[in-house]
Amino acid sequence: MDDNPALPWLARPGARSWTCGVSAPVRDGAVRAYHASLPGYAPTPLAEVPALAAELGAGRVFVKDESARLGLPAFKVLGASWAVHQVLAGPGPEVAAPRAAPPPGLAGLRASAARWPGLVLVTATDGNHGRAVARMARLSGVPARVFVPAVTEPAARAAISAEGAEVVQVAGSYDEAVAAARRWAQDRPAAALVQDTAWPGYEQVPGWIVEGYSTLFAELDAQLAAAGAGPAALVAVPVGVGSLAQAAVAHYRSAAGQGGATAEGRPATSVLSVEPDTAACLLASLRAGTPVTVPTASTIMAGLNCGTVSSIAWPYLAAGLDAAVAVTDDAARRAAADLAAAGISSGPSGAASLAGARAALTGNGSADRRAALTVDSASVIVLLSTEAGAPG
Repeated sequence: MDDNPALPWLARPGARSWTCGVSAPVRDGAVRAYHASLPGYAPTPLAEVPALAAELGAGRVFVKDESARLGLPAFKVLGASWAVHQVLAGPGPEVAAPRAAPPPGLAGLRASAARWPGLVLVTATDGNHGRAVARMARLSGVPARVFVPAVTEPAARAAISAEGAEVVQVAGSYDEAVAAARRWAQDRPAAALVQDTAWPGYEQVPGWIVEGYSTLFAELDAQLAAAGAGPAALVAVPVGVGSLAQAAVAHYRSAAGQGGATAEGRPATSVLSVEPDTAACLLASLRAGTPVTVPTASTIMAGLNCGTVSSIAWPYLAAGLDAAVAVTDDAARRAAADLAAAGISSGPSGAASLAGARAALTGNGSADRRAALTVDSASVIVLLSTEAGAPG
């Protein structure tokens, strides 16, 4: 339902009663153990910001700060590292017989990569995912080729190049960069495409990327419990192609999780997606009831500037997402500045979660939106800040 025609918003009653069953693409224990084997692993901070609780009319507000994840400035490396591990741990083009499991950590990556002659890791990106794939390629001892859209900032291209990857700029959008990476990989048998968006026929690797994000939510559960906060009433998630939101829905709607209500009788966690108003492909798809591609325009939320929802994310989001909202660049810019004032480094894409929570929970028509999300003055809210801000 659209509670305020002026706000790009859609609420979806009944989403919290849906469960994704035993087929949810999450192997939390194995994923967390793998991440823990990588150098520099530690749970990212969960920062409480009382001023935001007062502003949003909530009991407590926490920000999951992904500005420094495994040595990179975004959460994306969680998915890229697990997917690269899974790709390299596969049978390999020259191996016909079963083999022993690789050792954990970097030694396992390098040993696995050595079995793939001529391997090149390939991806398309608007920044952080490509840098994460390039980092994992460098650590594995293999080359990477990263396609970027025309609007990619020079600093983002330079950061990917600094990881040793070849950067190819495409004269088009993110979706066109994905298509270029796909074509290049298809023409080369030794190339492995590590893409975080899925389409029919290409779903296994994006599924591994979603699995990788499960570590973030396992950390979050433990951190909320340690803070005496209990389960969140609302988690706000920035959305590009929807993989992180898929991981959130899989976590909060699993058959072993909170379908409908918690064990204590509280309503289950609401999941709110937040997109740029210039690239709101998920919101458009939810309104249409089927995946649609939208044209994109320039936005400071570069990591979210995507025109098509991942095909494996769509069933989860169509069934289990509570609400979607789109925000302006000005709202994201303000949110990033306010998080910085609270001591949290966040770029506009990461700060979109705060901009979306503000749009949903305050202002004209907010009473109905708050009711749809089951948020009140005692609620715990978590904002996923998915990237660091630009260096000052």
